[in-house]
Amino acid sequence: MAGEEATTSSGTTLERTPTWAVATVVFVLILISIFIEHMLHLLAKYFNKKRRKSLIQALDKIKSELMLLGFISLLLTVTEKQIANICIPKNVGESFLPCSDYSNDSEEEAKCEEQGKVSLLSRQGVRELQYLIFVLAFFHCLSSVLTFSLGMAKMRRWESWEAETRTLEYQFSNDPRRFQLIHQTSFARRHLRFWSEHRFLRWPACFLRQFYASVSKVDYFTLRHGFITAHFAEGSNFDFQKYIKRALEKDFGVVVGISLWIWIFSMFFIFFNAHGFHNYLWLPFIPLLMLLLVGTQLQGIITKMCLDSHEKSQVVRGTFLVRPSDHFFWFGWPKLLLHIMHFILFQNSFQLAFFTWTWYKFGFRSCFHRKTEDIVIRVAMGVLVQILCGYVTLPLYALVTQMGTSMKKAVFPETVVEGLNRWRANARKNVAVRNNTSPWPSLETSPSFGTSLSFSPDASYSVKYEQPISNSDQYLPVEIQEIQDEGKESISRETEEHQKGASFGGFDVRNVNNEKHDY
Repeated sequence: MAGEEATTSSGTTLERTPTWAVATVVFVLILISIFIEHMLHLLAKYFNKKRRKSLIQALDKIKSELMLLGFISLLLTVTEKQIANICIPKNVGESFLPCSDYSNDSEEEAKCEEQGKVSLLSRQGVRELQYLIFVLAFFHCLSSVLTFSLGMAKMRRWESWEAETRTLEYQFSNDPRRFQLIHQTSFARRHLRFWSEHRFLRWPACFLRQFYASVSKVDYFTLRHGFITAHFAEGSNFDFQKYIKRALEKDFGVVVGISLWIWIFSMFFIFFNAHGFHNYLWLPFIPLLMLLLVGTQLQGIITKMCLDSHEKSQVVRGTFLVRPSDHFFWFGWPKLLLHIMHFILFQNSFQLAFFTWTWYKFGFRSCFHRKTEDIVIRVAMGVLVQILCGYVTLPLYALVTQMGTSMKKAVFPETVVEGLNRWRANARKNVAVRNNTSPWPSLETSPSFGTSLSFSPDASYSVKYEQPISNSDQYLPVEIQEIQDEGKESISRETEEHQKGASFGGFDVRNVNNEKHDY
């Protein structure tokens, strides 16, 4: 009877399972995997057709994260016996338990039982941990997609605002030949209040402002005007809304990833789920408090830009002008806000995943969630952070973080980047061919010509004038002297054309940020 009970409890092995049953289950799993892979391939093909390179990179990052979590799950499966054979003292194994009433119903490894110890993590615990990894991967991807979908839906109205900037009415009201006092502008009336210059009053006002009209039309127009004035030629028809959309798609590729420091904080989250910490009273509120702090800071940046312009001039020419600068942001680092939002979204999705996992594996009223207020707080905070981040904070972040000192690489549309890359490759190829076939030094490699032309789509456009031609150069042979003169005239004409047209559609690409992505 004992042997029968052991066999029943352990389950039927593959030795006593029909081969058709094994083949059927494997075939269904393969079909599901092929279907998911095909859907991801179609999605990547659609993004490629729409020239959404940033979303393709984000999709690749999602695949890599899923592969990483799948490898962790596979590693747990392979090493579950070795992990269960790691023995620890009973008093250590019974500390920091998630439940107050400890009861061990699982079978301990014989090796640890003989030593009077318990397993570090039982085989059953390893299997349950695999479920948690799967649920976490699903919730992280779902949370990121939902957040950015809500943000994009909120920013859809910006398309009509951008179209309004091309109307005659807008151009007339913002005519640079018109002058007005700074307090007569709509932007100043919105931000220059009695509380603006007092820090302790400005923070509560900015905190409340993020909940209603977090991004108004006048804020969009003013920040757009300041951005274009700082980086582009005057009168440029640059599409600011599409630029924000491309920049946000690049940021999405950062948010869907999971970095090392994110994993470290997740381990702390698991640790503080032990009984006695009463984590449901404070842990679910951390993402919400951080999100409200970020929203308050973003609103405060707009107000501080208004105060900065007000201190420098009392008269406005055309429309209110704000001056983008990194010093408005925390530690002079605009990208810090992106990493904070990344942390907020992951921790919120982790808490929702943990709640779903415990509900599925241990029941709705398990020892993890015995109190009703525990369930209400966790679910309410998770949903609130998800909606608030996607519909309120994300659009505000997308607009304000463009007001740094430098532009992002997303200023170039994908078609322009591809064209520049092709032009650069062809130019290098032509130079290499000319160097191999021409008996004279080329313009790019000869140090005696005194000029060098360099361009990269990831860097600023520059024409560098090096050391002046020495007196000995005037005694060069006639053929080389003619090549030198033609090279000088050609570079001079190209430089003048780029300066007149401000290069590539009316904006000065010398201001393009040559930042290094640390994704």
